[in-house]
Amino acid sequence: MVDRQAIVTIDGPSGSGKSTISRGLAARLNFTYLDTGAMYRAVGLQIEREGVELEDSEALANCLAGIELRLEPNQDDDIRIFLNGEDVSRAIRTPEMGLVASRVSANPLVRAKLTRFQQELGRKGGIVAEGRDTGSVVFPQAQFKFFLDASAEVRARRRHAQLREKGQETDYQEILDQIKKRDYDDSRRVLAPLKAAEGAIVIDSSNMSPDQVIAAMLERIDPQKFR
Repeated sequence: MVDRQAIVTIDGPSGSGKSTISRGLAARLNFTYLDTGAMYRAVGLQIEREGVELEDSEALANCLAGIELRLEPNQDDDIRIFLNGEDVSRAIRTPEMGLVASRVSANPLVRAKLTRFQQELGRKGGIVAEGRDTGSVVFPQAQFKFFLDASAEVRARRRHAQLREKGQETDYQEILDQIKKRDYDDSRRVLAPLKAAEGAIVIDSSNMSPDQVIAAMLERIDPQKFR
């Protein structure tokens, strides 16, 4: 049995399989799965709904002050995310909302609010946190850090298939273009750019199944190092 105070972080670009891997790894460790990306998507959705400009600090601060997020486990080891009491789990899972999340996550006010929220959720430990800066900024004290990568083309195919399974008609080339744009934006932003955290184990999942990736991570997780 591993120590519940432990934290494992999995960062990486959009479509690299972080959510699937994080859910699976959390289940194997009997940990809680923390989807930080869903939080940014939900906040981005509310900002879009209110028509708030990110450059308008006062309006943005007021918008953020009125946002209440709640995460609940789902039957398939995923999470449901509630925005001010509304289940927005499906509404935030579109390529367009991914681009919105990338844009709002570069804002210091948004990032500060959600970083504090995420750290509070992780205070008791026993979590697998996935995102883009969970190992470098949110939980720099994490005992095990991973950076999951894959080629843009592979990630686009995965996302295209995932959305079609959910009944959403999408265009592969459009998804590929969106992924490349998000990679560019996320890696070049000044605040918390997308990069592997110091000491993170980099895994390229382009030619690996989810089970193979999880097995590779479990091989590197030493329960003796959990505090």
